[in-house]
Amino acid sequence: MAAEIGDLVVIKRALISVSDKCGLEALAHALVDHGVEILSTGGTARALANSGVPAKEVSDYTGFPEMMDGRVKTLHPKVHGGLLALRDNPDHTQSMVDHNIGVIDLLVVNLYPFEETVAKGSDFATCIENIDIGGPAMIRSAAKNHASVTVSTDPSDYPAIIEAMAQHNGATYGELRQSLAAKAYARTGSYDGKIAAWFSAQRGEQFPDRLVVTARKQDVLRYGENPHQTAAFYTTGEPRPGVATARQLQGKELSYNNLNDTDAAFELMGEFDPIEAAVAIIKHANPCGVAVGTDVLNAYKKALRCDPVSAFGGIIATNRPLDAAAASAMIEIFTEVIIAPDADEEAIAVIAAKKNLRLLLTGGLPDANATGTTLKNLSGGYLLQSRDNGCISRDDVEVVSDRPPNDREMLDLLLAFRICKHVKSNAIIYVKDGATVGIGAGQMSRVDSARIAARKSEDAAKEAGLSEPMTNGSVVASDAFFPFADGLLAAADAGATAVIQPGGSMRDDEVIAAANEAGLAMVLTGMRHFRH
Repeated sequence: MAAEIGDLVVIKRALISVSDKCGLEALAHALVDHGVEILSTGGTARALANSGVPAKEVSDYTGFPEMMDGRVKTLHPKVHGGLLALRDNPDHTQSMVDHNIGVIDLLVVNLYPFEETVAKGSDFATCIENIDIGGPAMIRSAAKNHASVTVSTDPSDYPAIIEAMAQHNGATYGELRQSLAAKAYARTGSYDGKIAAWFSAQRGEQFPDRLVVTARKQDVLRYGENPHQTAAFYTTGEPRPGVATARQLQGKELSYNNLNDTDAAFELMGEFDPIEAAVAIIKHANPCGVAVGTDVLNAYKKALRCDPVSAFGGIIATNRPLDAAAASAMIEIFTEVIIAPDADEEAIAVIAAKKNLRLLLTGGLPDANATGTTLKNLSGGYLLQSRDNGCISRDDVEVVSDRPPNDREMLDLLLAFRICKHVKSNAIIYVKDGATVGIGAGQMSRVDSARIAARKSEDAAKEAGLSEPMTNGSVVASDAFFPFADGLLAAADAGATAVIQPGGSMRDDEVIAAANEAGLAMVLTGMRHFRH
């Protein structure tokens, strides 16, 4: 039964033991102002003393010394009895009298920094020592008894506690205690989940028997994928450059679709070495133009030429810092988000003219080769798999056609296959001179993807005032094998001169023969990139 707002409990004794001391001084002084007795341990007690706040060491309170290098200090009946005792239960109150146990009305604990220790790359023994035992035990005790005990696991809790005590003469109310208790259990659950995941990783277990997903709410979004849906954005703490770690310089808050599309755009940028400028324009998580160039402006113009109609209202990502020239070109059409590793002051000033345009700076690029996992929920379960970090180089491909691709074709083929990895299946990508010139995505038939890409190229050519489709003289990539020759022939009809595809079809011989008959160069990668 939920505690009621009017259910006030005066805080007379508090136990504070924190690794993160942010906001501690303000909270401690507020407690002192209300005459609260403070119990503490180790570094927290020293920090309080330095702030002029009197605190009693827990070991003095329990009459039992800290031992085993501090592993045993709060695991004591006087601590847990003080937290767990039901104040309206005569048996409990009598036990407290019999064993000289005083009530503890407020617990402030934010746990050993296990996650941070792992993130720093600490060795196994150091990580083990940073697994908190007493902290989670006390938090769970206090949260269970939230009808009488206020529990805090985060410095962000302090203002609400201070305000409640100020308004209620040193007391907190039931709704606040229940809210903090729920947050406390979520914190210990997340903490244990991180430990479990780390242990599994140490043992080389890619897929443990029990999967624990831990994340922290970053934002409640205006709505989900559609206005009738609700949504929030949670972050895992993974230090991967992208939407979760980026700094937003301006513009309105990001929507669900903005976040999804921006992530897709910047993950694609991770495929490109900044030695060569690259730009991607994304719409509905699919590229509508990708190109490499001499600089960001050059790459952007080439990417935009692929499908300027779809680019309207899209996401632009770059693999290099944004400069003023590129920024000036990008704001000529309506764009939702620009994401880049960095931007110079002139570029930032140019973007500032568009108040609603979001500018995100990441400080780096995601590593396309990095390991990791992706998670998809199904009805009643999850699908967990390793991140698609497969990358193909020139040395990895096999020439299977009578005619090998020339150097220009090979460069474009490898670029096309890199892009293909980030296009929804079935995917067909035409590339010419370092830029996409036709993209077919998400079709049930590979033939349809090839035809759609070619038709969009025709439309783009008319828009650019060109006399022929840009697919003439292009190369083509497929994310999976051609099950029949018809998709290949559709690409040839569009003007493609070379093909890159995984291979592995029962009809590979038929497809290769068709390529030879059409005079196409063909290379196989042996790697598929389905993206459903």
